[in-house]
Amino acid sequence: MPVLEVENVSKTFGRGELAVQALKPTTFNVEGGELAALLGPSGSGKSTLLLAISLILEPTTGRIALNGREVYHDGPTGIDVRAYRRQNIGFIFQKHNLIPFLTAQENVALVMQLNGAGRRAAAQRAKELLGYLEIAHRADSLPANLSGGEQQRVAIGRALANEPLLVLADEPTAALDTERGIKVMAMLRKIARERRSAVIAVTHDHRMIEGFDTVYHLDDGRLTQVTRAAAGHGARAA
Repeated sequence: MPVLEVENVSKTFGRGELAVQALKPTTFNVEGGELAALLGPSGSGKSTLLLAISLILEPTTGRIALNGREVYHDGPTGIDVRAYRRQNIGFIFQKHNLIPFLTAQENVALVMQLNGAGRRAAAQRAKELLGYLEIAHRADSLPANLSGGEQQRVAIGRALANEPLLVLADEPTAALDTERGIKVMAMLRKIARERRSAVIAVTHDHRMIEGFDTVYHLDDGRLTQVTRAAAGHGARAA
């Protein structure tokens, strides 16, 4: 069973003559351990799709299921949307959005505390995550004292804090140079493989998708092409 099932999901803004279909009906699945990219130019619907999957932005039509449970089917399915996101989805944004007066470790631990974890357990888990992300030596540093790549790794740790089934990354390398950006994408690949999470990363940069299992190409709100990696043979058009 796929971790994520997206079926004919669309998003229209406005009504009548002013209606704009930002995302046309889109269908795809993502398995546990799979790293998928949404690739396309600015305004192609990538971020809209990501926000619809997370129900931050309610779709206009379609069906979304996470681990077999329907969370949207042409309308809300009665779930607690905030709890759904908090318990199942890790979100990584373009900008790290770290709390400036909290240390790296505290930024990660806070997410777990908001989800009911005790202070000591959250601190220990945060320290372990920072070690996994190879940034434990910066655990006591404030965001202002971290490099851009280090800040983004802390943001990734925050997204992983509640062990999500699905990790969504919206242009996670936009504020980084190419070298740091490639390292962040490699870290997302590591997360998918080792933690068996389904990981979807939005990007407009073809240089950032080496090693992805699946690349979905969007243009003008429409899924135009799917490229899948063939084991040992690079990528091929599906």
